[in-house]
Amino acid sequence: MSSFWSVWIIALTVANILGCFWLIWWTMRRRAGEAVQGDVTGHTWDGDLQEYNNPLPRWWLWLFYITLFFAAGYLALYPGLGKFAGLLGWSSHGSQYEGEMAKAAEKYDPIFKQYAAVPVADLATKPEYKEAREMGKRLFLTYCMQCHGSDAGGSRGFPNLTDGDWLWGGSPEQIEATITNGRIGVMPSHAHLGDDQIEKVANYVMSLSGRSVDAAKAEEGKQVFMTVGCTGCHGMDATGNQMLGAPNLTDSTWLYGGSPGVIKQTITKGRNGVMPAQKDLLGEEKIHLLTSYVYSLSQK
Repeated sequence: MSSFWSVWIIALTVANILGCFWLIWWTMRRRAGEAVQGDVTGHTWDGDLQEYNNPLPRWWLWLFYITLFFAAGYLALYPGLGKFAGLLGWSSHGSQYEGEMAKAAEKYDPIFKQYAAVPVADLATKPEYKEAREMGKRLFLTYCMQCHGSDAGGSRGFPNLTDGDWLWGGSPEQIEATITNGRIGVMPSHAHLGDDQIEKVANYVMSLSGRSVDAAKAEEGKQVFMTVGCTGCHGMDATGNQMLGAPNLTDSTWLYGGSPGVIKQTITKGRNGVMPAQKDLLGEEKIHLLTSYVYSLSQK
């Protein structure tokens, strides 16, 4: 943070706290000519509903002051005013955090190491490793559910992990590679084809999964599909390519939706999907457990 922005934040924060002090004082002070407590102010509604001059109770007023004193004290002791570190020198990445992480590592690392030596397929399927799967599930609920859902059923743009349909492969090794290194999936835009040809390609794509379409448009769309580069990713038979993360277009599983409008939108605008790498955050042993849980979801 530059010195200018640090000073700006400090000045703005302090000015707001002082402004709140002044505002409370100013609104509560008595002014010349103003009605005394218990008098009618002269405001009347609905014929006989009158407003009385009854200020807030003093204990309520002091609650406001206490809140402001607390804010000032907190900002003096802890970070919050630009680059000012606070009188206590506390940091979220300092000794407190490192101490808690070291304590957790001392307790849990031996357990992670124990399961790291067991193959993923065994952890995922054998009854004696139920505890390992539960640990993997807790890791999933902490780091993965935000995109894939608490039940791993996915949502629009985020794959369902409980079925047998995999963009990058569903073997233990492929799943572990996906979690470790992340994935980047790109569907380029084909807006240059124009609305007419995109309509035809969409009809062809829908026909691949046995849906009712305009046969003439689907046939013409097939020719476009074969000539504009779609086969480079999805293959000549449109069953996809897991090396590229290109989906199978012949089944009924759709990552972004399979309605005619959504398919045309995908062809026109393209898609960009990112699975972030977890190797630096979780490490090999936790990823091993997480892999076993994810793999177990599709092993009915």
